[in-house]
Amino acid sequence: MHRILKKTQLSNDVFRMEVEAPLIARERKPGQFIILQVDTNFGERIPLTIGDADIEKGSITLVFQTVGLTTKLLASKQEGDEIAALVGPLGRPTHIEKVGHVVCVGGGIGVAPSYPIAQAFKKAGNKVTIIMGARSQNLFVMTDEMRAIADELILITDDGSSGRKGLVTEPLKELCEGPNKPDLAIVIGPPIMMKFCALTTKPFGVKTIASLNTIMVDGTGMCGGCRVSVGGQTKFVCVDGPEFDAHQVDFDNMMKRLRTFKPREMWAKDHLCNLMQAADALQEKQGGTK
Repeated sequence: MHRILKKTQLSNDVFRMEVEAPLIARERKPGQFIILQVDTNFGERIPLTIGDADIEKGSITLVFQTVGLTTKLLASKQEGDEIAALVGPLGRPTHIEKVGHVVCVGGGIGVAPSYPIAQAFKKAGNKVTIIMGARSQNLFVMTDEMRAIADELILITDDGSSGRKGLVTEPLKELCEGPNKPDLAIVIGPPIMMKFCALTTKPFGVKTIASLNTIMVDGTGMCGGCRVSVGGQTKFVCVDGPEFDAHQVDFDNMMKRLRTFKPREMWAKDHLCNLMQAADALQEKQGGTK
């Protein structure tokens, strides 16, 4: 069990939690993630990036958006409550080195996993430019944290309510065309955003890394649910990633796989399946016999 030390609501459906996990806090590196299970009874396992860690407190920070049943259950937890299972750190960490100028592009909730990466590149002596994109001003997360480490912070909103109105690819292209062209770009966010960021940087020869968030079950490469095509080869995001050369990722195939269960997800919104009803009945029966 892992106790929730602190919970903060960042926007309507985005939450930040500081969770007790001393071993993970000690070992984690930028770019890595955990897999958690909210409930021991019939619970789904989901991957979440480690947004930060405090070794002295023995805690890690998770930032997540409520998009399904499990994240909604997690959001309903309060400070002092416990998370049933939490495994990590998983995945290959970001390769951090001094390269010169690094631009980190975070779209929506993708800003959270960008933070430890940007922080590490800054600590390594790089100039760090951060581009943050969101539909509107109230959907930005961790703006103050990013501003504290960025040499330049560029805010982009779809509706123009904060910063520039437009797409994150616009300032990214301007940077690539400028006198201080980035030596490296890190892009994290919706797949369609990462795809077009990769298309933007490719003509300029800017090395671009994308952190992928695919369907994932076990996090050890056994289930195969997270497989993607990179440079024509099959890779598993959980063990080979989550970071890959964005110019080699088949984003169209990845997005097609992400839509696999969309019809069932939509159908399930107003439907409690028979299996779930049976599970609830069994849990109630076991509780009644104690």
